[in-house]
Amino acid sequence: MQLKERRYSVLIVSSQPKFNQALTELITDRRNYECELETSVSGAKRRLLERSFDMLIINVPLPDDDGITLAIDRSAGMASAVLLLVKSEYYHDVFDRVCPHGVYTLPKPSPKQMVSQAFDWLESARERLRRLEKKSISLEDKMQEIRLVNRAKWLLISEKGMSENDAHRYIEKLAMDKCITKRETAQQLISQYDKTPQ
Repeated sequence: MQLKERRYSVLIVSSQPKFNQALTELITDRRNYECELETSVSGAKRRLLERSFDMLIINVPLPDDDGITLAIDRSAGMASAVLLLVKSEYYHDVFDRVCPHGVYTLPKPSPKQMVSQAFDWLESARERLRRLEKKSISLEDKMQEIRLVNRAKWLLISEKGMSENDAHRYIEKLAMDKCITKRETAQQLISQYDKTPQ
């Protein structure tokens, strides 16, 4: 069970002490959760500037804001899986508003088992976000490599009079001969031929 070994940071935003106690007890049972509490949206925003959380649980209403904008903003940032708990009579309206943004919603009151299942959903969502973050980073790395190789090619074209195809083959062959990546080869060529002041 690889997921159970992973730790999750959780920020609860709720101004209702009884709810906070019940939710904290439920989270404590899960053991792989690290939990912090804020009682207002402004406090939560300050805390979120200091650090990111895997999960954000917002129990509305709150004294300074409805919490819905915070839920949408945090979900859009793809840093946190977000759960919004709303009174039953407002559930459908709020759900329609936040669902397109990937915010999970539960009506209050909800049975303990349902809230526990919601944590399972949040874990799944957070793992999906982790994979997307990794793909995004690897795509950025690949784009950076392409930019470096292209820069090295243009330097070879201008400094050695090679064609673009010859420059590309030269970089690939040099990388194979030295047993290094094309990125490293491009960086070496750039440092060798780039005369622009650093």
